[in-house]
Amino acid sequence: MPFAKQLIRVVTRVFAALLLVAAITFIFVRIVPVNATTSGFFYLVAVLLIATTGGLVESTIASVAAMLCFNYFFLPPVGTFTIADPQNWVALFALLATSLIASQLSARAKRRTQEAFDRQHEIEKLYSLSRALLLTDTTRPMPQQIVQQIAQTFSFPAVALYERHNDLIYRAAEDEIPGIDVKLRDAALRSTVSFDRNSGLTITPIRLGGQPIGSLAIPDLSLSDAALQSLLNLVAIGLERALSQEALNRAEVARQSEELKSTLLDAIAHEFKTPLTSIKAVTTDLLSDPAHDLPKYQRELVSIADEGTDRLSKLVTDAIELARIEGGKFRLKREIHFPSSLVSAAVRQMKPFTEGRGINVSAADDLPLVWVDAGLIQMVITHLLDNALKYSPPGTPISIGARSGDGRVTICVADQGPGIPDLEQSRIFDKFYRGKSDQNLKGTGMGLAIAREIIRAHGEEIWVTSKPGQGAEFCFSLPVAEDHNA
Repeated sequence: MPFAKQLIRVVTRVFAALLLVAAITFIFVRIVPVNATTSGFFYLVAVLLIATTGGLVESTIASVAAMLCFNYFFLPPVGTFTIADPQNWVALFALLATSLIASQLSARAKRRTQEAFDRQHEIEKLYSLSRALLLTDTTRPMPQQIVQQIAQTFSFPAVALYERHNDLIYRAAEDEIPGIDVKLRDAALRSTVSFDRNSGLTITPIRLGGQPIGSLAIPDLSLSDAALQSLLNLVAIGLERALSQEALNRAEVARQSEELKSTLLDAIAHEFKTPLTSIKAVTTDLLSDPAHDLPKYQRELVSIADEGTDRLSKLVTDAIELARIEGGKFRLKREIHFPSSLVSAAVRQMKPFTEGRGINVSAADDLPLVWVDAGLIQMVITHLLDNALKYSPPGTPISIGARSGDGRVTICVADQGPGIPDLEQSRIFDKFYRGKSDQNLKGTGMGLAIAREIIRAHGEEIWVTSKPGQGAEFCFSLPVAEDHNA
């Protein structure tokens, strides 16, 4: 149908061009007789006018018609197509050549002007589309807004977009587009351009970073290659922005969920603290005061309750500390300390739990001073000691050492337990993760996770070195005070 309309327009313009040549001929032959030079000039002006207002086809036909009329009506012998004077041959072909050259130049200039106008129009539409995509509503699906904006901006009757990440197809069309889904997926998968004859849509892959991320189906209209590529780049940027926004929304939901969980955990843990303190006071009084002459079995029961209270109190303390870290309420109070003092203080805290175990401490007093939160670093050491006590046989010693090197002080806690398999070493510091070597051991898997976050807050690292059957060594680094002008 568009070809038929275009053909009718061309035929109409050709008829109008011939009519103009005929009118000039009639006027200068019947009404106002003129010489050959004047008529040739007017024929040339008419051809230029036709070339300017029409196209190359009309002006070329008008040039030939003007030559024939000029020969027949104005060059002697008049009324025939023969030419007596050789000079008239020159005039005739000069008219034809001039007309054809003028037609070519005029048509080329008109075509370039039209192309420049079309490119400017495309740029304006692309700019309008880019502004519309920047102002999209984040509460609605971005791909659906993209296809609607493309259809509206370019006045396309139908647009379809395939997003490969979510395997979804979005449409903006007055009617359904049958069979387009398969071709959209195939274009994205094979990264090839195809044409659907049924719908008249061209399906083009959308690439970002050289990789196809989807495909776009638009009418096979006169978009230039540069405009089409710019359109595809805008769609690719829009899809990438949609994925980034989706990831950001998921991260925000996860963060809010984590904050809520941490707040609840902190509140519950603090509620446990008060009754645990009361129970501990009672059990301590019953066990330590000679006035309470308890029978042996009752003393054993009270001792069990006292040990259980200690264990539960430690779990609650760990839960509070973990909730503080995850809730962003974690602040360092840095001061200058001796590494040996930090180790000694942590060993003293763990003394009730290390009865009968050899604790070999190797931390020289001349080590560089460190700039740390003493209470938190002591907590890290106690967690590592507690972990070593749990996972090493009862009778085997535990070693604690401190050394300096590379501008850092490193503290290590080593045991002679069963060791940690390589696959578990990458997860050993994860929250609530427990080693699979002995699932009967008591613990929640929070200690190493807390230790890791404390060391990270100091800007340092914590790691484990272990081989099955050869024990495990947990080490962490501390910043030297001199590095911070303390």
